[in-house]
Amino acid sequence: MLKAVILIGGPQKGTRFRPLSFEVPKPLFPVAGVPMLQHHIEACAKVPNMKEILLVGFYQPNEELTRFLSCSQQEFKIPIRYLQEYAALGTGGGIYHFRDQILSGGPEAFFVMNADVCSEFPLPEMLQFQKEHGDPHSFVILGTTANRKQSMNYGCIVENQQTNEVLHYVEKPSTFVSDIINCGIYLFTPEIFQHIGAVFQKNQQDLLLEEQVNGWQRAEVIRLEQDIFTALAGQGKLYVYKTDRFWSQIKSAGSAIYASRLYLNQYHRTHPERLASNKEGGPKISGNVYIHPTANIDSTAVLGPNVSIGTGVTIGAGVRVRESIILHGAILQDHSCVLNSIVGWDSTIGRWARVEGTPSDPNPNDPYAKIDSETLFRDGKLTPSITILGCNVTIPSEVIILNSIVLPHKDLNRSFKNQIIL
Repeated sequence: MLKAVILIGGPQKGTRFRPLSFEVPKPLFPVAGVPMLQHHIEACAKVPNMKEILLVGFYQPNEELTRFLSCSQQEFKIPIRYLQEYAALGTGGGIYHFRDQILSGGPEAFFVMNADVCSEFPLPEMLQFQKEHGDPHSFVILGTTANRKQSMNYGCIVENQQTNEVLHYVEKPSTFVSDIINCGIYLFTPEIFQHIGAVFQKNQQDLLLEEQVNGWQRAEVIRLEQDIFTALAGQGKLYVYKTDRFWSQIKSAGSAIYASRLYLNQYHRTHPERLASNKEGGPKISGNVYIHPTANIDSTAVLGPNVSIGTGVTIGAGVRVRESIILHGAILQDHSCVLNSIVGWDSTIGRWARVEGTPSDPNPNDPYAKIDSETLFRDGKLTPSITILGCNVTIPSEVIILNSIVLPHKDLNRSFKNQIIL
């Protein structure tokens, strides 16, 4: 039997996702109409013999998370549990801390995946690949090709091209190492815990020797990437399965719009029922658009491409929305225009107002380009990026909001450009 572990992080993480992560834990932020995590869970539930999905993180269990778990269990007919770490233990420390839970019932293997990636999740292919490569106890990393410059922002993998064994692993190198990067999706056997355990013991000994020079360090904080993969590389234990299907990180709010586009595109194959179509008396749809059934949209509105509309959203006459995510309860009044933006929960955009951002998409002419995790500021100026309205923001009629981030509960009274409105 198999299990899956999804690492969801915690409230100190996801800071680049503010102001959206103030309202909802980042893993539950809707991407292409469903919570980010649901894409992972759906992929796991499709794998034959998958017995349980465990979420590991250090969020306080809250109402939203509990509700999401119970709904997902009913929908996918698979046990899903949340295991809360007492502190941030790193990508390896978290699974090591809960090793008994992961190993209960005796799984032959288990997947580990980061919650902030969007992917086609080729999990059955990884299982097949593991059977064909190395001994039954080998571990598999999902890899993909990036361009030379961007590869240095990720974990880089040097492989043996005949056997696909990982010979060398470097996390975010300072010079070019390899254009194969780590996708944050792994297939492990229970043997991985011996390797994590060895690092844990070494950490404990190092701390005893230092006699708490810096008392904040914990032996339990173990990073899979730097502490485990770097050591395992070249030992015949670690292999890379390369995928040429879509993959992206969701680090900033801007990358959520790009991830939404990738998933909406995949819906043609996996969930055609989630894509809106042009119907008599309905709005004009161009390209891929997700509309929640409870949204109320005027027939003269034009939506798409790459738009997702949440629950209870109201969209007036002549509204134009493109490359945007509109979250639940938002109101877009007549003839407003929203481009490359995320409109927060219960926000209102006045008549003839224009809310526009600058897309942070990868270079479309480079098949291996990834999304850059932009710094918020460059040369002392706000980097032009998508416009984000936090929850409950009111934009008056006939103003323009351009490349700006507006924190929750603001009533604006004029136009803004390239600003963070606190």
